[in-house]
Amino acid sequence: MHLSSTSLQNGQPIAAEFAAGDAAGFAPNRNPQLAWSEVPAGTRSFALLCIDPDVPTVPDTVGRQDCTVPRDQPRADFVHWAMADIPATVQEIAAGSCSEGFTVKGKTAPVGPAGSRQGLNDFTGWFAGNPDMAGQYLGYDGPYPPFNDERVHRYFFRLFALDVAQLDLPTPFTAADVHRAMHGHVLAEAALHGTYTLNPALG
Repeated sequence: MHLSSTSLQNGQPIAAEFAAGDAAGFAPNRNPQLAWSEVPAGTRSFALLCIDPDVPTVPDTVGRQDCTVPRDQPRADFVHWAMADIPATVQEIAAGSCSEGFTVKGKTAPVGPAGSRQGLNDFTGWFAGNPDMAGQYLGYDGPYPPFNDERVHRYFFRLFALDVAQLDLPTPFTAADVHRAMHGHVLAEAALHGTYTLNPALG
């Protein structure tokens, strides 16, 4: 299976159009175009995840003018998109078709391919303690790395071809739920990634 995009080139910087944040604040936050081919026989649905594995693990160092987030600080995954039950007949997601603009407190019913379900992304936890921003962030919300991070962040889009039409998922669900539910049902996987930074020294 092959995953491609007209919105980003594998391993190259992601345009601010497809990010949640830029140097001025919130960005256009459009989902990138994605298309896939060479789908294996027996595919009944797809699952899609977007994960940044470069997120700082020491929150007190994030977003400060008086220090940087060290490049060698241990990192963790941050989920930007989790979608399941994408019908087997779908082989493209158009740019901006699932996300257009950043929604404070999260999208309550993000648009997606008919029949698909979209889960929580990790902005849900990130904003949990902020009364102005807290909410359930469903669907795609793009890159918004700390401006003081010494590391360029990577964003991996991973598509899974599955032998079931629907996954057994709670409401709402997370990327971890998708991983558990699709165990033993993956026929193929394809991936691509882009990079993004708001650190002027790295851009």
